[in-house]
Amino acid sequence: MPAHKRILLKLSGEALMGDDAYGINRGTIVRMVREIREVTELGVEVAVVIGGGNIFRGVAGGSVGMDRATADYMGMLATVMNALALADTMRQEGMTARVMSAIGIEQVVEPYVRPKALQYLEEGKVVIFGAGTGNPFFTTDTAAALRGAEIGAEVMLKATKVDGVYTADPKKDPEATRYARLTFDEAITKNLQVLDATAFALCRDQKLPIKVFSIVKPGALKRVVMGEDEGTLVHV
Repeated sequence: MPAHKRILLKLSGEALMGDDAYGINRGTIVRMVREIREVTELGVEVAVVIGGGNIFRGVAGGSVGMDRATADYMGMLATVMNALALADTMRQEGMTARVMSAIGIEQVVEPYVRPKALQYLEEGKVVIFGAGTGNPFFTTDTAAALRGAEIGAEVMLKATKVDGVYTADPKKDPEATRYARLTFDEAITKNLQVLDATAFALCRDQKLPIKVFSIVKPGALKRVVMGEDEGTLVHV
């Protein structure tokens, strides 16, 4: 039996690159979609928020003289491109996905409407949220926390390249150990950068637990959903 009925999965744009320098690696996106399909086959309702860092980094653009708001809007459009790629790969893998954008681009994707998103989830469709929150200066982590709270997700799954939150950087410190569980307060006290501050505060206020796990580890997503000891759970 799955431990969760409805989840919000936060994928970074960089996760789609695989070993490529930028863009979308075909093998990587197919593997990720198959991991998500495994979870939907268990009857779990899945919503996804995708980043755009593989195509465009808003902050990096701002740092070389571009207006920050303009750079962020470009980043939002990059997330819509990723969402379309994800949905199309899901279609090829026999799944039904719907892309909903926080920015109006009706000819390409439908706008985000909360009751419609809830209806799709109840029908067993995967809902992919694009364009972040629709506002500059907010990260896709914040979009994930916001959408997770809005759709009543039981947990927000933060997919990273590391299999949880560690006492130190495991690449630099061989003595670093993984936390299995942390409270929000412990994460703040220990200054562990689980999410950006706005997203973290939103999850804490809404009592939305965060599970940090590795998306590059085969079967990890399914193990998280089944409630096994995988990744790090941050809870109230």
